[in-house]
Amino acid sequence: MTDSNHYDTIIIGAGPAGATAATVLTEHGRRVVVLEKDKFPRYRLGESLLPYCYFTLERLGMIDKLNANGYVKKYSVPFVNLEGRISAPFYFVQHMNHSASQTWQVERSRFDQMMIDNAVSRGAEVRFGTAARHLLTDGDAVTGVALDDGAELRAPVTIDASGRDAFAIARNDWRVRDEYLRKIAIWTYFRGAVRDPGRDEGATTIAYLPEKGWFWYIPLRDDMVSVGIVAEQEYLYRGGRDPEAILQREIPVNSWIAEHLATAEQVEPVRVTSDFSYRSRYCAADGLVLAGDAFAFLDPVFSSGVFLALKSGEMAGDAIHEALDAGDVRADRFTDYGERFCDGVEAMRKLVYAFYDQTFSFGKMLKKHPKLRGDLTDCLIGHLYRDLDPLFKAVAEFAQVPPPLAHGRPKVTVG
Repeated sequence: MTDSNHYDTIIIGAGPAGATAATVLTEHGRRVVVLEKDKFPRYRLGESLLPYCYFTLERLGMIDKLNANGYVKKYSVPFVNLEGRISAPFYFVQHMNHSASQTWQVERSRFDQMMIDNAVSRGAEVRFGTAARHLLTDGDAVTGVALDDGAELRAPVTIDASGRDAFAIARNDWRVRDEYLRKIAIWTYFRGAVRDPGRDEGATTIAYLPEKGWFWYIPLRDDMVSVGIVAEQEYLYRGGRDPEAILQREIPVNSWIAEHLATAEQVEPVRVTSDFSYRSRYCAADGLVLAGDAFAFLDPVFSSGVFLALKSGEMAGDAIHEALDAGDVRADRFTDYGERFCDGVEAMRKLVYAFYDQTFSFGKMLKKHPKLRGDLTDCLIGHLYRDLDPLFKAVAEFAQVPPPLAHGRPKVTVG
């Protein structure tokens, strides 16, 4: 008889990382429970998927479900300069002749619901409206989770996939912010905005503002568009801190944005968040693995958030299955997981640093190194887990490339 309070893995958080890890582990035959403090569906930002999301979603059995759900299809990403001139869209199919060259713009409330429903259909148990209070430990090893209602759940491994709530980071003071990327985002939603014709209707458009600030413009279903600004605090707050006033002040600064919103009606309140980028000091401790935004979050300019959540959930699920098979869930068992995932985050982080460099131009870099266009494109679409050193050696000729962060590896105990 199975003890109802004992599992192979406990997962805190039912977002994309947690749902992915749950599905992978149940496919391996593991008994999994997911603890989610909110009731679903619930709002989250991060609607634009990278092409390389496809391969994890395919493994999870999600592709047909996404295609059948009426999401806006995304084929390209164009950029708009400060004068409002739009670049020729780069169509993903020009780089990869594969079904992954078409991805989606998703409402996260619906997407996250689909992902966790898929995990349940594969055998995962999910408890909505169930908040974790603290981790249970035996010495230095995590052995389970205490719930707000006083109950205790036990498992050899707990995954923290709690998103930007960062359950373990917050309780252990593990958050290390990326000081160069301390940006602010202000955003809302419009109905009735202009959409470009044909395949460009679903493009994620990046429109520049002064001082390397930028707008995102993401078409969604039901005639909705997600529109937001990311920039330095000094730029956005130079005339006051009212987010509604800031958004209305900045819309006319880029004429492409102004023209596309001229007929639109704002239908949601303006939201604000800050200090986008951080990484945990550790990816794992004995009996504990961090995944998704609970481990690391990176500035959203290249829409990497959901991809990194999916990838880390998949990698963590496989690593935990192997650790359970070996009967060894100590922190150093997850060294390869931490190293490999951080390698992918570092590649995207270098690209983000280059984007914000006031003097850097991807066009100038490619003019000198045209053979690296494929490497740059791979990075932009999420093909991060390959050798990208030649690309960043070339980028370093034009901009400062940050050294890899030393933290984000397992918390190995001595003795």
